[in-house]
Amino acid sequence: MLSCTVHGALNGTVSAPVSKSDLHRLIIACALSCGESLIHRYTLSQDIQATANVIGALGASVRFENDCTIVDGIFPSTESAQSEILCDCNESGSTLRFLVPVCAALGRRAVFTGHGRLSQRPMEPLCSQLAAHGVSLQLPENGDSLPLHISGKLRGGDFFFSGDISSQYITGLLFALPLLEEDSRILLTSPLQSKGYVEMTLQLLKQFGIRILPLENGWQVFGRQNYCPPKQLTAQGDWSNAAFWLCAGAISKTSASIRVTGMDIDSLQGDREVCQILQRMGAKMNIASDFIEVFPSQLHGTTIDAAQIPDIIPILSVAAAAAQGQTTIVNAGRLRIKESDRLHAICHNLTTLGAQVTEGTDSLVVCGTGSLNGGTVDSFNDHRISMSMAVASLLCEQPVTILDPMCVNKSYPDFFCSSSRPWRSLSPTPGPSCTAA
Repeated sequence: MLSCTVHGALNGTVSAPVSKSDLHRLIIACALSCGESLIHRYTLSQDIQATANVIGALGASVRFENDCTIVDGIFPSTESAQSEILCDCNESGSTLRFLVPVCAALGRRAVFTGHGRLSQRPMEPLCSQLAAHGVSLQLPENGDSLPLHISGKLRGGDFFFSGDISSQYITGLLFALPLLEEDSRILLTSPLQSKGYVEMTLQLLKQFGIRILPLENGWQVFGRQNYCPPKQLTAQGDWSNAAFWLCAGAISKTSASIRVTGMDIDSLQGDREVCQILQRMGAKMNIASDFIEVFPSQLHGTTIDAAQIPDIIPILSVAAAAAQGQTTIVNAGRLRIKESDRLHAICHNLTTLGAQVTEGTDSLVVCGTGSLNGGTVDSFNDHRISMSMAVASLLCEQPVTILDPMCVNKSYPDFFCSSSRPWRSLSPTPGPSCTAA
């Protein structure tokens, strides 16, 4: 097993990676268009490669050249494919949940597969809603969600969801329903969690000329629409991954700051809330039009609602360990069905490093002390846990060894060691060393 030992201090400037959430959406929308589209900027993570591969299986093509993503799109076909298409989603929940409805709208026969914990991540109630609208689905008998065989063509109509389901189900349908002959409605029976991601999808679909009307409890999606890409497409910087550097700047024990470039402060990405939360905890920040600079700060505890921002809870938990006093994280139950059980992983690792953490069913309580000991932690094959523990090393008196650290390739392959070398270029002390263990 590969392990990575990190210790030291950070300062300097980092360019944020491209938003995985935004690039997934741009690639899919371009694939559903006619002709070639060019998207400026990309970060080729494993999740993005998975979406490109499945899009290729569906008949479009995606290639990455000269800091651009080039997509050769297709007109949606009304004819069902005779042979079953293999759609390998690797470990990407976005790829799976976005493209199952799209595949059904295209009338393709396909089997969706995946790796890691993806087969254990829920696909209900999406599968039930697809089955109620003309799609045949075959799931494993052991209760897993993969491999998932689908056939038949999706029909329009009313699709009902409670608001506590994954926003990825909604996004997948928003991509698929404009391709149908019939009009449709997506109707929510309770307020939607992670609504920022749905707002991202709606904003992008508007850019592509797709007409969707908001309803009091959902959206009306008109059928018989065509995707028309704008002339200029540029992928956004990623707030989810920028959060690691912003928190690192706030908890650093040096006198120097960390500056993050390439971010849009007006982005609809929900994880931009990291700035507000850090400021509420006492972080000193300079937010400009083209960068965000964070200075080492004396943080204090607060209450954090995880409902809309589950992806940045691991790194905010590290910031909580650096703060004085108690931080309570609530509405965090969905973290248990991510790449790992993140509530357990956070509690286990921070406790190993010397923090005081209490794990609840859907909550965490972190009693911060401002410093940690160090030791060996497990990434749990979860990119956000691995990166969070690397940042936690800034609080530690002794080095931190992370088992299986390169799971960061799922979303941020440049985090440890690449051409941008952020740890080495930022650090006045040696960056991480990776060895086989």
